[in-house]
Amino acid sequence: MSDLSILTIETPSLGDRSYLVHDGRVAAAIDPQRDIDRVLALLEEHDLRLTHVLETHIHNDYLTGGLALARRTGAAYLVNGEDDVAFDRTPVTDGETVAVGDRIRLVAVATPGHTFTHLSYALRDEGTGEEVAVFSGGSLLFGATGRPDLLGDEHTHELARRQHDSVHRLADLLPEDAEVLPTHGFGSFCSSGSSGGTESTIGRERRENPALTQEREQWVEEMLAGLGAWPAYYVHMSPGNEAGPDEPDLSPPDRADADELRRRITDGEWVVDLRNRTAFAAGHAAGSLNFGIDGAFATYLGWLIPWGTPLTLLGESPDQVADAQRELVRIGIDRPAAHATGGPEEWAGGEPASYPTGTFGDLADVRHHREVRVLDVRRAEEYAAARIDGALNIPLHELVDRLDEVPDEEIWVHCASGYRASVAASLIAARGRRLVAIDDSFDHAEDVGLHLVGPEA
Repeated sequence: MSDLSILTIETPSLGDRSYLVHDGRVAAAIDPQRDIDRVLALLEEHDLRLTHVLETHIHNDYLTGGLALARRTGAAYLVNGEDDVAFDRTPVTDGETVAVGDRIRLVAVATPGHTFTHLSYALRDEGTGEEVAVFSGGSLLFGATGRPDLLGDEHTHELARRQHDSVHRLADLLPEDAEVLPTHGFGSFCSSGSSGGTESTIGRERRENPALTQEREQWVEEMLAGLGAWPAYYVHMSPGNEAGPDEPDLSPPDRADADELRRRITDGEWVVDLRNRTAFAAGHAAGSLNFGIDGAFATYLGWLIPWGTPLTLLGESPDQVADAQRELVRIGIDRPAAHATGGPEEWAGGEPASYPTGTFGDLADVRHHREVRVLDVRRAEEYAAARIDGALNIPLHELVDRLDEVPDEEIWVHCASGYRASVAASLIAARGRRLVAIDDSFDHAEDVGLHLVGPEA
């Protein structure tokens, strides 16, 4: 039984994992995120020397910390030799074995599908001869695969078929008890789906993963039909990774007072309030936007903000601002223009703005007395499955460009659970519109008497 250790570094806000495999003395890192201090802390904690950093692919959903980590530690940086990158790396190719110390062996396995040059790394313990695991990146995920449509429509069908072939290659190559250790699939938009599990093996995937239980063409058709939109900032990630991201600067940005915040809002910059949606609705600086750090902050901020727009962060504490900075550098938003801490009384320079919140029960009650417009900001596939009769659908990721379509009347805005509705409400409130943000689960809508339509209603 192998006693090699595999440490998992979770990035739940992006739905990703990075890994550190070691034998107690030397280690290799796989797909590290941009904030490499997390890896450095583990190396120090376990008294390890990092000898190799490996990328499974040129990532589309985050900027890598691989190059910076390799430079900081002196480790070799392994990237597929076929990838066109602007920095020196140790090229690796299909079938190549990477020796990490006396026992760790990582065998590169070409697994195209998520990208054309995707590699997985099969982990073997040279001491016991055991095939321990596979670092599968964006290839074989838990109950799914990495999505094949991020490189453009012209490549999608070819990559989908290659993805099916690739996961079958892994399943045929490795024993049933080998662990599957993907980078994506924990809420990442790079995934074509998920089983919702937190661990898996080759044997379990053989039994349960549709890519391994269905014929190729059936799987391709069904998988592609289930794909939705992906975050707009993804288009900046691959070029950034090919250029080689440097180590991020996580020092605090400049402070801004109420006058400066007002000027920045007036100038069309984004001033983002990191507090939770309840606190924001109760009081905020007029014109500021609510992307709570308690939700998928970086994903939705990166998706909606016009790229390059100056960004100011408002937090209850320095730690809250620091957490937001860490989230943002992972997607290439490196230095906020300014920040402020405290609360809306300090930020507003006067009486804070506010708007009401409610539940689906409140919406059902008010519709007995007067007409109100319902704005559903869920994605199109969610809306098609089940929706409130008469609701207008503008998916949140389209709202910035479609604000003029929001009727100039009382708007009740909802999503599936409240987070996206709060983001949308803040965008609409910044336009001076009347609204109520529904802070409730959509599962309750039918229970309180709202008429739902759609195939799942």
